[in-house]
Amino acid sequence: MSDTQDSSPSSASPGPAPVAAPKQRIDPHEPRRTRIVSVAAIGALIVTAIVFRKPLMAWFTGSSIGGSTSEAVHVSAGGVSIDAALDPDPPRESGNHAHIVVRDAQGKPVTGAKVRLEYDMPAMGAMQAMHGGGDTTEDGEGRYTVAFDLGMGGSWTITIRVTTPSVSAIARYTLRVGSAGLTPLGGESQGVAGATGSGSMGAMDMGSNPSDVSYYTCSMHPSVHSHEPGKCPICSMDLTPVTRQEEQAGVIHIEDSRRLLLGIRTTKALRAPIDLTITAKGRLAVDETRLYEITLKIGGYISDLRVNATGQSVNRGDTLFTLYSPELYAAEQEYLIARQNQDAMRVSGDTAHSERLVRAAETKLRLWGLSDDQLAALAKSGEPIERVPFRSPASGVVIEKNVVDGAAVTMGQRLFRIADLADIWVEADLYESDLPRITKGLPASITLDYLPGKTFDGKVAFIYPYLDPGSRTGRVRIALPNKAMELKPDMYATVMFKLPLGPRLVVPISAVVYTGPRRLVFVDLGNGALQPKEVMIGARSGNVVEITSGVNEGDTVVSSGNFLVAAESRVRSAGSFWEGSHDDQH
Repeated sequence: MSDTQDSSPSSASPGPAPVAAPKQRIDPHEPRRTRIVSVAAIGALIVTAIVFRKPLMAWFTGSSIGGSTSEAVHVSAGGVSIDAALDPDPPRESGNHAHIVVRDAQGKPVTGAKVRLEYDMPAMGAMQAMHGGGDTTEDGEGRYTVAFDLGMGGSWTITIRVTTPSVSAIARYTLRVGSAGLTPLGGESQGVAGATGSGSMGAMDMGSNPSDVSYYTCSMHPSVHSHEPGKCPICSMDLTPVTRQEEQAGVIHIEDSRRLLLGIRTTKALRAPIDLTITAKGRLAVDETRLYEITLKIGGYISDLRVNATGQSVNRGDTLFTLYSPELYAAEQEYLIARQNQDAMRVSGDTAHSERLVRAAETKLRLWGLSDDQLAALAKSGEPIERVPFRSPASGVVIEKNVVDGAAVTMGQRLFRIADLADIWVEADLYESDLPRITKGLPASITLDYLPGKTFDGKVAFIYPYLDPGSRTGRVRIALPNKAMELKPDMYATVMFKLPLGPRLVVPISAVVYTGPRRLVFVDLGNGALQPKEVMIGARSGNVVEITSGVNEGDTVVSSGNFLVAAESRVRSAGSFWEGSHDDQH
């Protein structure tokens, strides 16, 4: 017992008692939280890899981070063919590449050429024009590659310049950031540039003729404009030239959503049959072949005037007036005496002389205006007629009256003029330039303000062989029936001639913009690009006009709102494009 007690703690030497260590608390949810964080981290890595798979692949492989390469767009210029494609497609504001293939006229690759790409954006409102470019690296077999950054969204004009010792060619395109593909604007050739060194790219290094340069600007600071090459005063970069051709291209870009707001509509240039319409002013006139004059061949005195007003209608055989003439009365007596002597001579057997006297007296009366019926009535009665009735030789309307009842008239005096209005003439005056198109028998349509909504159809009956020296117009005649007497002389009429011209290339008249001596239409190049093109116009028919040169069948042209497009093109391009060429001004 004692041994046990001595070994107990109470028997130890006095000192501080040891402190026991606190027991650690274990969280039962810790393993689950750790697993959730691990899963979330792995998921974030997977999502990041999916979203940025293209940049990661490009970083590991060294290729472009863009999308697929666009289809190559072909342009021929200066005896070479230039094919250009974009990578990525659609292009972005930065990180773009252009792949260019240059071949000669035989299709062989052109190596050792100096190829440069330039990009331009015209001024828009307060924003100045932007310009930049870069040289290409040759990949062999006529292939060239250039990297370029556009700097901002919107539509850009791309210019590719190819220079060799024997060829200097330019190809132009348009592109829009975010829209797929290149749109060709065409190509051109220039004089061969001089040798270039390894220094900075100047105006001559770009293959440009210094006389064609409009101004120099900085691609980073487009507000800088200089008439001489040099350094940018802001960033000290080399200034790049902007040629007059680039200014004068007139190409503008209007996206579809803005077109709807501006009311801009387009249509295609189509080949369709048209009729040339010639309009002329005409005047209704009396048919001169149905015009009659009443003229006496002997003097006398008018009595019993039956037609005493102008405009009165008469029929053939109606009595117009009676005439007392002493000479006519004496001639009637001579005629009756000759007939009596003829009867006496017939008894004696000598009739030849008496018959000659009767024929002479009868001829005199007939020449003085007596008809056969009146001669027969005179012979039957055996008494001279004191007041001889004179009858109308035709049916018609009295358009002129120069006599009153009881008037004394003389031989040769015109008493009446009668017009038969059953047919009437339309005389139309045409400009000298339109006369060669008018032929006899050509159909014509006549309308009158007097009869709105009614059209009379006729044919050209005669073309007068002379011009009016004052108005320099020629006259044609159209005969119309007028049985209802609706057409009246001296009315004004509108005469239209339609000449079928067959199929022609036509656009709406509203598509043509008139600017001085030139005629322009805006052609839709795609990707929002609109380019003004000078055209020659021909015949007009209804709402369409013939285009003889300037556009091709199937081209899409602006048909509505083109004056707004023209105003924007004026602002964004050089004024000389709208003022005409140097030749036009002189």
